[in-house]
Amino acid sequence: MIQDIAPHKFHVEFYNYAPQASDYVLAFFKGQLLLRKQDTIDFLCLSECPAMCAEKMVYLFSIDELRFFYWQLDEDGLEGFLQRGFRLANRRDFRTLTPKHLAFAAVTACMLDGWYSSNRYCGRCGKKLIHDGKERMMRCLDCDNRIYPRINPAVIVAVTSEGKLLLTKYRGREYKNYALVAGFTEVGESFEDTVRREVKEEAGLSVKNIRYFGSQPWAFADNILAGYICEVDGSEEIKMDEEELSCACWISRDEISVEYTDSSLTNEMICAFKNKKY
Repeated sequence: MIQDIAPHKFHVEFYNYAPQASDYVLAFFKGQLLLRKQDTIDFLCLSECPAMCAEKMVYLFSIDELRFFYWQLDEDGLEGFLQRGFRLANRRDFRTLTPKHLAFAAVTACMLDGWYSSNRYCGRCGKKLIHDGKERMMRCLDCDNRIYPRINPAVIVAVTSEGKLLLTKYRGREYKNYALVAGFTEVGESFEDTVRREVKEEAGLSVKNIRYFGSQPWAFADNILAGYICEVDGSEEIKMDEEELSCACWISRDEISVEYTDSSLTNEMICAFKNKKY
């Protein structure tokens, strides 16, 4: 999966570091990340940035000994980099770009960029927020409101029945390939409760024998995904939610044409079923 970057190590602990010349700068403009114009990932370094901008940068995380800092570009700053051959990339671009450990850094930074961009003012009193120096947090000096990064818990569910897997396709989304039943955890729910509710809502099926498969930070949608396997409890008759899905069907192992891509929990779970691992 995208977070599996061994032998590289991801260090997410926050420190109030000052950027150094060799550090990477992940510069964002309206949700897009600045890269050099090529098919591999090549980030901006601090040594390429105007000296006065360093004080506006915030430490994000490290991979091995590489440190990454966050910087929000304005239009004037962006124009200068575009003239020097840089380009802007969307977070979805990093599913296919290499090297993989830098792709993971990019999508994780995109998630934090969205959070920083959406939390400039206090939701309690309306005053401007500041970056905290001890934690990854935005703080209001006026009312002491403290805002931490938002992570949305969700489940991915592999529903099985006698050698068949329930596959779905979303309605009205850019992603057109087969997927598994999925959904966000609601207030007061356990992950297992979410599994039962989402399968019932999307496919009209009851399930039993719910087992944990694995998890994945999914920064493309600001999620933490928990994968579960379960079995149909009773009827196999699908009653599809036509507002949410365009397709929901049972497919046998031999009919599954999905190939392993080493990127997503959904893909790994489908391929694990195809290869008789559950």
